[in-house]
Amino acid sequence: IVSIFLGSPGSRMAAWDLTVTVEDLGPDAPPLQISVTSDLHIGGVILKLVEQTNLKKDWSDHALWWEQKQQWLLRTGWTLDKCGVHADARLVFTPQHKPLRLGLPNGATLKMRACFSSSAFRTVMGICRVLNLRHPEELSLLRPVEEKKKKKDKDSSEELYDLTDVPLTAGSVQALYNGMPAHFADSTKTEAVYKMLSVGLPSPAPEAIAKLYRPASVVDKTHIHTRWLDSSRSLMQQGIQENDKLWLRFKYYTFHDMDPKYDAVRLTQLYEQARWAILLEDIDCTEEEMMLFGALQYHIGKLSLSQDMVSSCQGMDDLESALKSLEVKMVGDSNSTDMLESMTAPELNDYLKIFRPKRLTLKGYKQYWCKFQDTSISYYKSKEDRYGEPIQQLNLKGCEVAPDVNVAGQKFCIKLLIPAPEGMNEIYLRCENEKQYSQWMAACKLASKGLTLLDISYQSEVKNIQTFLSMQRSNSAAPAAQTDDSINTHSLVSPRYQKKYKPKQLTPRILEAYQNVAQLSLTSAILKFLQIWQALPDFGISYFMVRFKGSRKDEVLGIANNRLIRIDLGIGDVVKTWRYNNMRQWNVNWDIRQVAIEFNGNINIAFSCVNADCKVVHEYIGGYIFMSTRFRQQSDTLNEELFYKLTGGHEAL
Repeated sequence: IVSIFLGSPGSRMAAWDLTVTVEDLGPDAPPLQISVTSDLHIGGVILKLVEQTNLKKDWSDHALWWEQKQQWLLRTGWTLDKCGVHADARLVFTPQHKPLRLGLPNGATLKMRACFSSSAFRTVMGICRVLNLRHPEELSLLRPVEEKKKKKDKDSSEELYDLTDVPLTAGSVQALYNGMPAHFADSTKTEAVYKMLSVGLPSPAPEAIAKLYRPASVVDKTHIHTRWLDSSRSLMQQGIQENDKLWLRFKYYTFHDMDPKYDAVRLTQLYEQARWAILLEDIDCTEEEMMLFGALQYHIGKLSLSQDMVSSCQGMDDLESALKSLEVKMVGDSNSTDMLESMTAPELNDYLKIFRPKRLTLKGYKQYWCKFQDTSISYYKSKEDRYGEPIQQLNLKGCEVAPDVNVAGQKFCIKLLIPAPEGMNEIYLRCENEKQYSQWMAACKLASKGLTLLDISYQSEVKNIQTFLSMQRSNSAAPAAQTDDSINTHSLVSPRYQKKYKPKQLTPRILEAYQNVAQLSLTSAILKFLQIWQALPDFGISYFMVRFKGSRKDEVLGIANNRLIRIDLGIGDVVKTWRYNNMRQWNVNWDIRQVAIEFNGNINIAFSCVNADCKVVHEYIGGYIFMSTRFRQQSDTLNEELFYKLTGGHEAL
């Protein structure tokens, strides 16, 4: 309804009625109509609304939501004309903070207030502030996978931990009381919530594991990552409503500045996310590794029952080296000074067996004299030929390195996928013993990142590999493993091993592995679990279905913290790897939704996404580039503007 004032030109603007629904008046209340002019600012509209409701309450959290345009009108100084609001607009006057059901990495569901009007990035920062999770930039929100409910499960309602009464604090540093943030110490109910957040939950029943969604293939894994929310848009803009359920997960696998003194919740939730990734077969591991993961879960579960993580400071002094290896960096430490660079890098020289699998061939391993220097392996027919030309030189920079180990069977192999113009060349190195394997495996891992044996992390990498191998060794010196009736082995391994072995077969194997970890403190055990998880070949890879430019078939793109991986679905293997430190630039053609990336050496790739918005892929790549900048910053302040520039796309710019 528009009422027009007819008067002398310039005397008054036309007045018209604006329709606004006020949520606080109830679902059955009719919308309010207020008389406005186009030069009235948003703050003036809110003032008129509040006066007309006759409700006395705190309206400071309320704002106007424009339904048709799916946007918030948050600039109170802007006029209706500047916002483009006319008489046909349907506005809603609603709180900016609303209850949200949050699925945590440990499987628990938390009900808490979250901001529905700021960017999802800021909303996550607010959530993490309440939960006492440092470095919120590593986490994000995604839509949950729908669980298939049976008829008899209709009445079962999930247990909710309620934090809706906890105020959203503004400061980033939390005041602690009895080792926990002060806002958790208000009542026994909130204390119980903090314990749930900071102490690992008991192992799930095998039936509970079987009910949950498990990706059956790499194609299934691509569907999970289509569900991430856009970090630069608000929850309301993305169709999220009050009391909807979202998952909070670690999205970027670069864990910066991990400190057990301050990161009880962060460590526990990261451990839970890693544990569920293994139990739900989201990441592959060998049988020996699964037994070790099972033993560590059993040990962590026992310790979690007997002590709180808040008071668990035992073994803090021994954690520095573990923490150093826990941080996954884009490239290695940049501590190689000019003096070090001028020195000659040390070498590894030894006999190794080499196998190059080719189709339609049954040839096995053949022994060669191998020399590891800088980032290359040169191999010769024998030690006597080492001064001549090598049979071949393998440059490992940018290669994929994976273990192929069976400690019980004394098999110590290294699988290499080496970049070549036509794709990736597959080569296996077979070592004689654990010591040789540890040295060569550590060297290959560093070389893949462009680092030499001179790098200060080489010795610690060798030590980590040796420790991991010793944990998989059968401990004959230890007393015979006690049979423990309370151990439910099927809740410690993935369904694949539940089907393969009966509990009475699994129990002695897990208890045998347990002998190697039984002396670890709770924090050390969690860090060891995370360290072994990070050493798995497929660690931290997020998969997307894409169509490369010029190709007629769908392929899978894996995005990791330091590289992009191209996987051919026909053979199910990596065919190409591109590292971020070779990336010159990347951009998105938003009209045709195509991502284009340029690497050093005039290498250009372009692809469109098949089952995800290309914005999700763009945000992943930009996000990892952003994470790499944190190591150069000394302060704790987050460069939010840089994050939006790298991840926000054309809207942010």
